Amino acid sequence: MTVYHAEHDVTLHQGHVADVLPTLPAESVNCVVTSPPYYGLRDYGVYGQIGLEASPAEYVETLRAVFAEVRRVLRPDGVLWLNLGDSYSSGRGELNVGFNERYGKPAGAGKQDIARPSRRRDKAMTAAPRDAATGLPPKNLLMIPERVAMALQDDGWVLRNKIAWVKPNAMPDSVTDRLACRYELVYLFTKLQRYAFDLDAIRQPHSREWTAGRNGGRNGWDRGDHLNAGLATAAPHPLGGNPGDVWSIPTAPYPMAHFATMPPELARRCIAAGCPPDGTVLDPFAGSGTTLMVARRLMRKSVGIELNAEYCALAVDRIGQPIFDFGEVPA
Repeated sequence: MTVYHAEHDVTLHQGHVADVLPTLPAESVNCVVTSPPYYGLRDYGVYGQIGLEASPAEYVETLRAVFAEVRRVLRPDGVLWLNLGDSYSSGRGELNVGFNERYGKPAGAGKQDIARPSRRRDKAMTAAPRDAATGLPPKNLLMIPERVAMALQDDGWVLRNKIAWVKPNAMPDSVTDRLACRYELVYLFTKLQRYAFDLDAIRQPHSREWTAGRNGGRNGWDRGDHLNAGLATAAPHPLGGNPGDVWSIPTAPYPMAHFATMPPELARRCIAAGCPPDGTVLDPFAGSGTTLMVARRLMRKSVGIELNAEYCALAVDRIGQPIFDFGEVPA
């Protein structure tokens, strides 16, 4: 484990998250914004990589342990934004190429224990099929995000929101026996019932219809509870409305990184609402550095952890980009 890059407002560690997190001071960050490697999706050929565990249960336990340490590093009034995608059961029983233990040996030895090559610029391989070890027939949606969320709840985290990140420009899906997936989940966790949260920073501008109806018109801000014979109404907030828990944000892949790069606008909303202006943001799975880049743009300090040296190089390059456009969209 090494400090790969350090400046006055950003520190990037290269190493396994399980090794780096214990070296960080307790209660030293205000906000965590992260997207761990999804289960069974990619093999990056790096010892210790998360996502190639032999079963969903092992994957969930791995993340539970990671976020237990994250909880130690997070301030009592801090928040965790966790983005996770889902996976399907193959039911084939093959093992995986790669390393399904933190410092373990390559998994599998059979003919099919080969990750499928891809033409991706980051040289990541498509993970080989695995036995889901759940007893489920093939083609079952594994509910990985829900499994992880419930494990974190059992560990003491307070789950405050389940946000649907809708992708209006999602990649086409050739599947013909189910509907194509057009969203991922983002969970908002806290350590305690009371925490720092700035809703004003991410309010959605009022539409013309809502504004025109603010004085009791059909499209106004009538709360609908009809208290006191229907006289109770709520005036619109001058900064806009609550954006709700469905966020339509286009994907914004970084050409040199993997396809799962978090869009800057998603990171912006999480940081703006969850980290005070003088605070520090942590991304324990920094990848190509989106969270760190956006934190700098918002004038927050940041700490990142990344296992893959190639991604550390990409992150440093992105952090140093002088001009950056969020490509913001309405909430």
